[in-house]
Amino acid sequence: MSLSIPMTPPVLTVSELNRHAKAVLEQTFPLLWVGGEISNFMRATSGHWYFSLKDGQAQVRCAMFRHKSQYIDFKPENGMHVEVRALVTLYEARGEYQLSVESMRRAGLGALFAAFENLKAKLAGEGLFEEMRKQALPAFPRRIGIVTSPAAAALRDVLTTLHRRMPTIPVVLYPTPVQGEGAGEKIAQALQLAASRNECDVLILCRGGGSIEDLWAFNEEVVARAIAASTIPVICGVGHETDVTIADFVADWRAPTPTAAAELATPHRADLRQRLDALQARLTRQTTRSLEQRMQQVDYLARRLMHPGTRITAQLQHLEHLRQRQQQAAGRLLEQLEWRVRHLASRLASTAPAPQILLARQQQFGQRLELAMAQQLQRRQATLQRLAASLQHLNPAAVLARGFSMVRSASGKLVRDSADIALQEELSITFAHGSATARVTGKEEPA
Repeated sequence: MSLSIPMTPPVLTVSELNRHAKAVLEQTFPLLWVGGEISNFMRATSGHWYFSLKDGQAQVRCAMFRHKSQYIDFKPENGMHVEVRALVTLYEARGEYQLSVESMRRAGLGALFAAFENLKAKLAGEGLFEEMRKQALPAFPRRIGIVTSPAAAALRDVLTTLHRRMPTIPVVLYPTPVQGEGAGEKIAQALQLAASRNECDVLILCRGGGSIEDLWAFNEEVVARAIAASTIPVICGVGHETDVTIADFVADWRAPTPTAAAELATPHRADLRQRLDALQARLTRQTTRSLEQRMQQVDYLARRLMHPGTRITAQLQHLEHLRQRQQQAAGRLLEQLEWRVRHLASRLASTAPAPQILLARQQQFGQRLELAMAQQLQRRQATLQRLAASLQHLNPAAVLARGFSMVRSASGKLVRDSADIALQEELSITFAHGSATARVTGKEEPA
């Protein structure tokens, strides 16, 4: 009979347990948003934030490290309601579960951002952001309107900039609240009032920086439609450079700050003075050149305008000058013709025939010809005699006369060797005088 021994479950260390628990938490809960009230907030010297997030029934510890907290644009405080985007994890050293915070925003901002994006998409779909519907700014506005709160610091910045750049331009203030309940409706009414009065060439809609809640009036649809309906160009200078509102997209021009909006609305008088100085210098140069051309033309016309007697005298002088030139030209032509005649006469004289000289030359040529013929005949006779002597030496008849004879075979071929003939062969023998026929009866071979 066999006995079964129960298996003992493995024993985990505390570190192993916490490690497994941490893995389960991080794999079970994705990155999520959690809302609550801040308590026990502490900022460590390292820059990390440690706090608790609680509601009416529970709380959870949170940690936000320095490389994440440095991007938060507000200062968290105890009692502040916030929403954090965090990962659920466990701090193994203490066995406490906590939230590792990635980002943080004030409570309710999620709904505001959603409303912002929905309204932005709606107005963009209607074409309110299109560049083709936006109006150009006047180069030299006669009057500038400002839509803002009289107590806003942005108003002082705008007025200071306008006075610095162009103090002569009148400014009209259309006062309106720029923050709080009903601010959007009142801003829209101020824009409508400015458009109906039509006393300004450009409108500046401005206020200073603030949180998204502070600037929310400029994200309301009623303000956006009032800007789009304005017949006067609108420059939106709301908040700081990083602040973006719906009004910025709808406005004809967007400035990063109220001061920049004032700079867009007005030309700088220093720049205008510089342009005027340049134009004045250009006008002066052109005027001077034009006057110089006119004076030169007057001088030219003055030279052409003279007394008739003076003109007749000048023409007579010109005619006299032409007569002298004609005489000089005729004299030079006559001299050239005379020189050619003398040259041709000398050539004709040098080429005219002389009969006596020609006869003497003819006699001389005849004598030279007779002498050359006699000499040539003598040379030919001497050559002929030399050739005849040479021929005489080679004449076969002379050889035969000395007792020799020529022997030919029946075929007429000269016989020079006894080997060339045969016995009983007939041979022809030529003597100096006459010839004979012989038959070979015997022959001797050379030794």
